[in-house]
Order: sequence, then structure tokens, then C-alpha cells
Amino acid sequence: MILVGIGSNLAGAGYESPLQTAAAAIDELPNIGIDVLRRSQWYLSEPVPASDQPWFVNGVIAASTEFEPEPLLERLLALETRFGRVRGQRNAARTLDLDLLDYHGRLCATERLLLPHPRLHERRFVLAPLCEIAPQWRHPRLDLAAEELLARLPAGQATRVYHET
Repeated sequence: MILVGIGSNLAGAGYESPLQTAAAAIDELPNIGIDVLRRSQWYLSEPVPASDQPWFVNGVIAASTEFEPEPLLERLLALETRFGRVRGQRNAARTLDLDLLDYHGRLCATERLLLPHPRLHERRFVLAPLCEIAPQWRHPRLDLAAEELLARLPAGQATRVYHET
């Protein structure tokens, strides 16, 4: 299973909200060779680490593609750039964040790519939507299911299902 995390806390150019930006990015994935198999609901989450920036809209997709992990990552990063992502300060607000969380359980540690994503097991905003689409997915290094990882998180990291008003 290929898992990708999606996040946004700034509206991209031409979009009215982070939600519209993130949803448009998902719609673009098939155009760059990434098919969406399943998608979680959207979640609203506070920034991690805590800051005064806007809250994020987050989700997780299960995907398929013919690309190996590093070319897949390059396509995800290029899509972030197309949606106005500017990399600079770590943990800064962003129009789009696309994280390759897992690629068929592969372990990878290169200069550009760590698999599984090195912090996914620490983040409620990743684990909550992941549990929705793949609760029995197992962390390749920790050998724990997504549900177990979520249950082990300490209190904090406010995350809730996003309901449009």
C-alpha cells in the first residue's frame, strides 16, 4: 500500500481556503500518474509544533502508481510547488504539504527520502485519517497497527473531523 498525507493551512492562488487547495491537489494526482484508491475525511488540526499559525486541513490517501519511491516523491514535491509551496523555515505555514508516508512497507533511508515517514507514528493528524482508511496498516519499523499507534499517542495535538459550515 502506498500512503500519502495531505495538508494545507494557507489557500493556494485561485483557491478560497486550505480545504479547496488540498482537495484540488488530490484531483490533480491522476494527472501526474498517481491513482487515488481511498481517501479519508478531512481533519482539522492544530499546528505541530504548536504555534500561532492557522490550523491545518489534513487527510490521507491510499494510492497506486508505477513510479518507484524517489520519482514518486519528486512528483509530489513538484505538485506542492505548482500549488504555491515555498520551502524555507521548517514547520512554516504552507499552501500544500504532500508526505510520502509509506510505500508498500519498504524501508528506505536516502538523502532525500525516509520510509516510512519518520514522524508519522507521532502525529495524530496523520494517524486519525490513516486509521479511517487502513486501520490494520502496520508500521514497517515498529510492527504496530495504525490503530495501536493512535491509541498510544499522549494527550494533545488537537484533531477533529472537519465539517464544512
